[in-house]
Amino acid sequence: MKKILKKRILIPFFALTIFITGSAFQNDFFEIAKQIEIFTTLYKEINMNYVDETNPAELMDTAIKSMLKDLDPYTQFYNEQDVEAEKIRRTGDYTGIGANVRTMKDKLIIIEPYKDYPADKAGLKAGDEIIKVENTVIANYKDDAGDLLKGTNGSQVNVTYLRQGKEFTTKITRSEIEIDAVPHFSLVDDKTGYIVLNKFNNKASQQTGYALRDLKAQGAERIILDLRGNPGGLLLEAVNVVNLFVPKGQLVVTTKSKVKKYNRSYYTQKEPIDTNIPLVVLINGGSASASEIVSGSLQDLDRAVIVGSRSFGKGLVQRPKPLSYGTQLKITISRYYTPSGRCIQALDYWHRDENGNAVRIEKDKYNEFKTKNGRKVFDGGGVLPDETLNVNENTAITNAIQNDFLIFDYATDYYYKHPNLNVTDFELSDADFNNFKTYLKTNDFTYVTETEKALEDVLKSAEKENLDDNIQKDYNTLISNLNNSKALAIDENKDDLLTLLTDEIVKRYVYREGLYDYYKVHNLEIKKAASILSNPGTYNGYLK
Repeated sequence: MKKILKKRILIPFFALTIFITGSAFQNDFFEIAKQIEIFTTLYKEINMNYVDETNPAELMDTAIKSMLKDLDPYTQFYNEQDVEAEKIRRTGDYTGIGANVRTMKDKLIIIEPYKDYPADKAGLKAGDEIIKVENTVIANYKDDAGDLLKGTNGSQVNVTYLRQGKEFTTKITRSEIEIDAVPHFSLVDDKTGYIVLNKFNNKASQQTGYALRDLKAQGAERIILDLRGNPGGLLLEAVNVVNLFVPKGQLVVTTKSKVKKYNRSYYTQKEPIDTNIPLVVLINGGSASASEIVSGSLQDLDRAVIVGSRSFGKGLVQRPKPLSYGTQLKITISRYYTPSGRCIQALDYWHRDENGNAVRIEKDKYNEFKTKNGRKVFDGGGVLPDETLNVNENTAITNAIQNDFLIFDYATDYYYKHPNLNVTDFELSDADFNNFKTYLKTNDFTYVTETEKALEDVLKSAEKENLDDNIQKDYNTLISNLNNSKALAIDENKDDLLTLLTDEIVKRYVYREGLYDYYKVHNLEIKKAASILSNPGTYNGYLK
């Protein structure tokens, strides 16, 4: 009797649940269909009846990007060209001239030629300005001029370029380009290996594993893994990199989504290379996504000491979804959680401020978690290193100087004025810094602070209300004081600017590969990591 009664209660309950769930889905489906129909009719009416000529493709592109802007910066629409660029980013392979190139309206600027690749072999250097490709003048080319440098493997292209105001021509033979995930590995000292992992493409774990084995064969008994500035990439490659240092079957990361099939736990699948070798991982504010999975999980498992500054704080996972006509949507599908259960996402895109900006999760709202050994770790703001160094992130003024390419341009001038420089013990002097400040003035460097923008808005409001006469004097005083503060800010950021200048100048002489050798001697974080690893008691003390 009880079983019959139970069935009579449960069957209607399940039926009601299914009906409610089905109704909710139907309501969502109806709402989606309704909004699509409204948009379609609106889009049609605008294109047919608007007083001026419209471009249907541009209108749609704007509509899509405006819609996605309200979600998060990682959910993106890719046209056919973008899809190909994303493929290159994932694989690290393409055919071209082998250089990082900046496209401008009237020229293509070589930002960095890759050592021993076509552009380098043809004699191009950072700072060269390509003004003509074959017979096509860049200034007259309406599409993406960077495409002019692309072509099949073995094909040749003639370019005309400017260097220090003089015109030159050269012939480049295109080739297949392989962008390494690990651009450098070597010994810091007789027993300390150093591995730079700067992206998580599909070669990341294989190349990191090769570097680890090679360094061990050279005598390395401890390892520094440098993830600074690594923006992330493939989640599975992050799991595989962790697998190099932890046993098979270890939980590395869990993803949680509103769609059940995306809820997954990722475990190490292979036998590791070395589960005992002492390991320090370097991170900074440019270490994001997959870099944070690696550093965060190794921290949670007490498998590595994390050194540097707080990481970026991207705890969101994206997946590409193919669309029609060769386009694609990269969409955020879930959040990821490290083994301790923490999500290190720093910005809340679902609760924005009055200006529509994502808000940073406040420290008092961080949740506490425990590592394998019971150490305290926290969510909500990136991975906090076990040893935090006073390495400043770029300020507004340093970002403005970089965005104007003034550090890059100064390095170009410096290179040609000092053609025989030995960078082994290179260090910029106070006189060099003063020269750089003069260079900024000569090039009319200016930047507008958020404070200036706010003051300008206040003045405009006062003008509308006829109150500007009363505050104009105070406004002028504030602007004058602000300009003085901006001038002082350059001196206040002297150390950071000198570091950025040094990096750019050193690369001119010895490429990026040589810059890593320079770091091993001069970089604060690497020195600290090597010091920690050289003392077993200190190293183990961090992990208890």
